[in-house]
Amino acid sequence: MISRILPVLFIALQVLPAGVAHAEKADADKDMDIVCDHWDDNDVKQIRTCTGNVIMKQGTLIMKGAKLVVTESPDGWNSAVLYAPPSGLATMRQKRDGGPDLWMEGEASDRITYDQKTGVASMYVKAKTRRLTGLVKTDEATGPFLTYNSQTEIVTGAMSPSGEAVGNEGDRPHVVIQPHHSPTGAPAQSSAPDTKGK
Repeated sequence: MISRILPVLFIALQVLPAGVAHAEKADADKDMDIVCDHWDDNDVKQIRTCTGNVIMKQGTLIMKGAKLVVTESPDGWNSAVLYAPPSGLATMRQKRDGGPDLWMEGEASDRITYDQKTGVASMYVKAKTRRLTGLVKTDEATGPFLTYNSQTEIVTGAMSPSGEAVGNEGDRPHVVIQPHHSPTGAPAQSSAPDTKGK
């Protein structure tokens, strides 16, 4: 499948748990639309290189960074490497199934790789993921290296891409999980309809 890579100056693009939730399953079947300041299309090697204020959209998936390299495999699947700007972040955001306003966000200070076929995003250096319901953060993970599988909604963390424990104590993955139950002592919510005054 050939990505449509369009210079930002010439076209405006279309704007894009209880139980186990998944990323929008239809995202992988959507066109990969990219805007940038400059692009280079090597059709022989099937490599597209985009630089300058890059925004990539595929269905509900949105990725932003300074440079994006997209490589198409012989069987038609794309893999992308998104690089962060100097002193900045490469970012991603994708809707999850299971509700009307469920999202996953990720960021990294070096790069984010995304495999369209497997739905796996890998975040390198000062990586962070957040699950959100609307604007409310439900959990967050940080670490030197994180992966997010959008097909299973599993986040994994390690001190290095190889899984080897390297670095110091501050380099260990860190997870914060928000409570999903009612605060202790709070009255239980009744499911019966309110008939007072009727």
